[in-house]
Amino acid sequence: MIKVAGFNINGVRARLPRLLEWLEETRPSVACLQEIKCQDDAFPANEFEKLGYKAIWHGQKGFNGVAILADGEAPVEVGRGLAGDPEDEHSRYIEADVFGIRVSCIYLPNGNPQPGPKFDYKLRWMERLRDRMAEISAEEIPAVVIGDYNVIPFDRDVWSPAAMSGDALMQPASRDAYFRLLADGWTDAIGLHNPRGGVWTYWDYQAGAWQRDHGFRIDHALLSPELADRLDSCGVDKAHRAREKASDHAPVWVRVRDAA
Repeated sequence: MIKVAGFNINGVRARLPRLLEWLEETRPSVACLQEIKCQDDAFPANEFEKLGYKAIWHGQKGFNGVAILADGEAPVEVGRGLAGDPEDEHSRYIEADVFGIRVSCIYLPNGNPQPGPKFDYKLRWMERLRDRMAEISAEEIPAVVIGDYNVIPFDRDVWSPAAMSGDALMQPASRDAYFRLLADGWTDAIGLHNPRGGVWTYWDYQAGAWQRDHGFRIDHALLSPELADRLDSCGVDKAHRAREKASDHAPVWVRVRDAA
């Protein structure tokens, strides 16, 4: 089995003890991190090496940033950043081959406040992501695009649709862009296995959201047809959100069978 996980860590250095705990306790084959919030030279790769994880990363000072860690095998980088906007300097995308799978780690723009330029950027970014995912699909390879999509797909994916109705995460345009990815043949693993919803991956630090379980699902793992056929199980490591100085996200993961 190969286990691929995604975790918006909300600051890799600030949450390093929690991150190392999670890696040791759950031991994903591949861990995709978002919001590492550090420049390349400050990424704590040596700490992961001590646990047997080799890493590639795409950092940025103070915010954004993505990384791919692999247990005992060096990820072979395919690319970083998305084509289509030469002025986009945000570190939000990194792609690698590891364990026979194409792994893309994404941190999709939030888009708030909407309407406005940040929301327009979000939608343009989603179109660029779709273009890249179409290129991956054309290769007909087992692939996963995992991370923080900043999209709540359905009303069943949020504790209160009314409370979030004005948010960029729930706008019809955001959802439509996400649904186009699914229509292109990608499988939302956690959505597929939880058709009734009620599964959250994010709880705000404010207003007692965690204590009241006022969360929503914005961290997703989309599988290509070639990998969806091998899906064994998936889940959310919710308990890790309860720990001291935790990220406001919980890790999501998929477990897939080895290639025949």
